[in-house]
Amino acid sequence: MLASPACFAFIFLLCQLTGPAASGVLKKLVGALGGSVTFPLNLSVDPIDSIIWVFNTTTLVTIQPKLADKKAVIIVTQHRNKERVNFPHEGYSLRLSKLKKNDSGVYRVEIHSSTLQDPLTQEYELRVYEHLSKPKVIIGLQNNKNGTCVTNLTCSMEQGGEDVTYSWKSLGQATNESHSGSILPISWRQEKRDMTFICMARNPISSNSSNPIFAWNLCEGAAGGLATSVILKLLLSLILLCFIALVLIIFIIRRERRKEHYTRGKCSKYTLFHCENTPKGGEIPLTAHVARHTKAIYP
Repeated sequence: MLASPACFAFIFLLCQLTGPAASGVLKKLVGALGGSVTFPLNLSVDPIDSIIWVFNTTTLVTIQPKLADKKAVIIVTQHRNKERVNFPHEGYSLRLSKLKKNDSGVYRVEIHSSTLQDPLTQEYELRVYEHLSKPKVIIGLQNNKNGTCVTNLTCSMEQGGEDVTYSWKSLGQATNESHSGSILPISWRQEKRDMTFICMARNPISSNSSNPIFAWNLCEGAAGGLATSVILKLLLSLILLCFIALVLIIFIIRRERRKEHYTRGKCSKYTLFHCENTPKGGEIPLTAHVARHTKAIYP
C-alpha cells in the first residue's frame, strides 16, 4: 500500500524538527567542580566546511577549520565562555574549564562537509560532581539484648551527595568484613568489643571515609558492662543514702539529749522571778538584785 502525499509531508516535517541524527554512540563524561573536561573529537571527513559545538540547545562555538593559507576561525558565541573554552594541540576537541554545576547536560558537535548530504554528529553527556567531604555517621536506637549490642549505623553526606555509593569496613576481627549500602546493621558481644566501623563514600570523581566508630562506644556497657555499671551506681547510691541517714540519726540523738539535759534540770526556789534552764542537778546563783527582791516577798 502506497503512502499518501500528506504522509510524506508529515515525515519530512518531523525530520526537520528533530534535526540531524547522532552519528555516534552517546559518550558519557564526568568532571569535577572547578576542574576541566575534554570532549574528544576524531575527524574522518575531508574536506570540513565547519564545526559547531552545541550545549543543550545553545550554540557554544562555531569553527571554520584552517586552510592552507588561512588560520582556523573560532567564534565563541557567549562572552562568559571565552576564557573557559579552548582547543588543545590546535585540534578541534573542545576543552571546557572552570566547570560549574549547571554545565551538566548534553553536548553535541556537528561536522558539516560538502561531501556529506547531512552533517555528522556526536553527542556527549557531561555530569559535574563535587569532591566529597567527610561522610557523617548517625547511630540509631541502641539496645542491649542478653549482653548483645544491637543497633544500626547510617552513613550520609551533608552536601554534594549526588550519585554517591556507600560501603562499610568492619575492622578488628580475624578477617575484616565489608558491607554495601548506607545502613550497617550491627550486633556484637563482649568478645568483639574491639571492632571498628568505617564508612566509605564514593562518587564518580572522588571518595572519602568517615571517622572510625568504635564498638565499645556503642550500647554503653553492652555484653556485661552495662550490668556492672548499673550495680556500681546502685551501690554508690545506697552508700550515700546510708551516710545521710546516719548523719540524721546522730543529729536527732544529740538534739534529744540536749533537750532532756535542760528540761529535767532543777530550777531554784526563786523560780517566780528567775528560772534559767539549769543543768541537771545544779542551781544557778541569783544575782544580788534578784535575791533582795526575793527575800522581800519570802522573808
